[in-house]
Amino acid sequence: MKAAPRDQIRLLDLQELDSTLDRLAHRRRTLPEIAELTALEGRIAELRDRLIGARTELGDLDREQVKAEQDVDQVRTRADRDAKRLDSGLVTSAKDLASLQSEIASLQRRQSDLEEVVLEIMERREEAEGRVGAVESDQRELDASLAALNERKDKAEQEIAGQSSLTADARKGVAGDIPADLLGLYEKLRDQFGGVGAAALTRGQCQGCRLALNTSDLNRIRAAAADDVVRCEECRRILVRTPESGL
Repeated sequence: MKAAPRDQIRLLDLQELDSTLDRLAHRRRTLPEIAELTALEGRIAELRDRLIGARTELGDLDREQVKAEQDVDQVRTRADRDAKRLDSGLVTSAKDLASLQSEIASLQRRQSDLEEVVLEIMERREEAEGRVGAVESDQRELDASLAALNERKDKAEQEIAGQSSLTADARKGVAGDIPADLLGLYEKLRDQFGGVGAAALTRGQCQGCRLALNTSDLNRIRAAAADDVVRCEECRRILVRTPESGL
């Protein structure tokens, strides 16, 4: 392939712009905020599960307390009813009076036991309510951290996008200066060799593979016409001759 030396030199400008775009894309993919977000979202998900568990426990205790208080009310109602019967004077049999008094005493003991149960449930509920409050507080802190982290990530992405846009615009101008056949070869090689399709020959060394050319290859390049497009025998990239090539 033939190409004017100026066009070959222009490949180096294009390669530098493409390498910049690749670096920006890599920076975008590996922003530290992305890893931080992943870790933070994992913590938030774990906290969300804890909150569901704490609220479920609190709801169960609410129902348990309502049931226990209803049991107390039922026993109290029965005891009040029996006490009124006892006070009414309608029960005259000594046996019936003794039975009624025994039942009232039993109901009072039962009521006392149930009230202890209610107090125990209320204490457990207070502890559960505290756990819910603590988890909700942690959740608010993590949500604030998430918002701040997303803001940082968005800002970094916007900065990279701006640099990428400017670089892409510059690339269009440079690519437009390069003949289509030379540009096509460069693009093909760039796809094959990790984003680098053209490299300078500097002091006898290919800047693509960083290997020094042997004497035979250097002599071949010295003998080539200025408009010959030469390739590195080691990495097969386009080798661009410059005043620093050492030829």
